[in-house]
Parts: sequence; C-alpha cells; structure tokens
Amino acid sequence: MEPVTMLLAMSYRAIGDQFHDRLRQIGLEPLRPAHGYVFRFLKEKRATTVDIGQHLGVTKQAAAKIVAELDDWGYVIREPHPTDKRAQYVTLTTKGRQYLKLADNLWSDLENEMAEAIGPGTLETIKQGLTAYLQHVHGEDQPGLRPVW
Repeated sequence: MEPVTMLLAMSYRAIGDQFHDRLRQIGLEPLRPAHGYVFRFLKEKRATTVDIGQHLGVTKQAAAKIVAELDDWGYVIREPHPTDKRAQYVTLTTKGRQYLKLADNLWSDLENEMAEAIGPGTLETIKQGLTAYLQHVHGEDQPGLRPVW
C-alpha cells in the first residue's frame, strides 16, 4: 500500500479531476485550479493583484493574467484603489459568488460520493484526523487554502 501522503495527493488529484469534468459538463469557462484558489481568497474580502499573487505564490504578472481572465468572464470586477493609483482592488461579482455556491455544491456532491465509496464513518474519521493534524501543525491560526505548485 502507498504511504498516506501519496494517497492524499492522488485522492486530491482524482477529486479535482472529477470536479473539473463536471464544470466542463455544465459548460462553464475553462476554469483551472488557480481560479478556484482566487475565488476562495476573495470570498470574504477584496484584494489587490499583488495580494492575490502572494497568496498563490506566483508573480504579479501571473496573478494579473488570472485576474484578467476572471474579469473577462465576469467573475470579478476591478476597482480603483483609493490610495494607490497603480493598484486596483479585485472583488467577486454576483456571478462569481454564484459560481462559488455552485462549486461548494459540486464539492459536497463529490464528498457524498466519497462517503458512498468508503463509508460515511470512515470519511468522518478521516476528516477528524486531518483536522487534528492541521491544528497540530498550525495551531488555531490556519493558513487557509493555498495551492501547492
């Protein structure tokens, strides 16, 4: 049997692939995982492209490309920064918030399918164990969902 770290990585990839397959079936834009991390980052706030780049661990130019794509598709809006004329705030639009709700429902569906495959008790045990591990590593100050490149 594979080490748990490999199983976690392979499971993450498998569920992510299923998620993106379902997005394609619905007919949404060709959203990539990086877009999803931006949606999650902007869920409760607005941020600059620099903030987004730092969160994603990418250059300002790469973050600007992602923001431009999301803006072109109507998921975010860019607004002038009140004190920095070179910067803009990025905020989710209504369409972006609707997408986030759809994504949450898709993730929930996939989690339910996982529970069917491995058993609801097993899934709950895994969730509790992973939560305990994250608290052990990070304490109560969780860093949030960030990509691993």
